[in-house]
Amino acid sequence: MTLEVRTVPADIPEVDVLLDAYLDEREATFPSAQGAYSRKRTPAAEFTPPNGTFVVAYDDGLAVGCGGLRRIPDGRDETGAVDVRFEVKHVFVTPEGRGRGVATAVMDALEAGAVGLGATAVVLDTNDSLVAAGAMYRSRGYARTAPFNENPNATAWYRKPIR
Repeated sequence: MTLEVRTVPADIPEVDVLLDAYLDEREATFPSAQGAYSRKRTPAAEFTPPNGTFVVAYDDGLAVGCGGLRRIPDGRDETGAVDVRFEVKHVFVTPEGRGRGVATAVMDALEAGAVGLGATAVVLDTNDSLVAAGAMYRSRGYARTAPFNENPNATAWYRKPIR
């Protein structure tokens, strides 16, 4: 495996393929007790510097994972200071890429991108049914926080200071 993570425009064909696969999988595996999955894709323009970035992970030239980062309105950290927030969106690894460090590499690139864009915190939301994702986020230093959006698919919100 030769893994390479590249910053790319969020509207290139391989991003469309990855995001369609992501949304298909989430829709198919969404907990029925929570109702219908809200199939919503973040506009590509929101992943454009200086307001964001998008990365694709390639394994020997094959796109096996992706993720985006977008600026959201500032918040307040635990001390009351202004929190310049960037939100992680659409982290996905294809079945072929799973268990090989792809998600870690994608998150490394997104967090580095957040630092470069001036973030003081990275936030994300997820669903508690995605056990491996929640474990990965917590292992990276993300802590549960109050909801910062009204995503109907989310049951958990996380924040990591980037300073």
